[in-house]
Amino acid sequence: MPTLTMYNHETVALDGEVFSDCEFRGCRLVYSGGVAPTFDGCRFDECEWKFDDAAERTLAHLKVVWNNGGKGPVQVLIKEITGGGR
Repeated sequence: MPTLTMYNHETVALDGEVFSDCEFRGCRLVYSGGVAPTFDGCRFDECEWKFDDAAERTLAHLKVVWNNGGKGPVQVLIKEITGGGR
């Protein structure tokens, strides 16, 4: 569990990690669809969020659903993610 760590212009694999009070500056943050990472008190500055493997395929599937008449379910998911449904 990385704690009080500063990442500077690095590629950081996120799957299964627990980050506490870390700072990410200009990093490429890569999530591949494994166990979701946890961020507690972290800061992000000009980072790129990258989705690979299963995560990338899931997003591609959501795009297909959206473009083939499933806009409603995808919008519900987005509201759930952003807290807009509360």
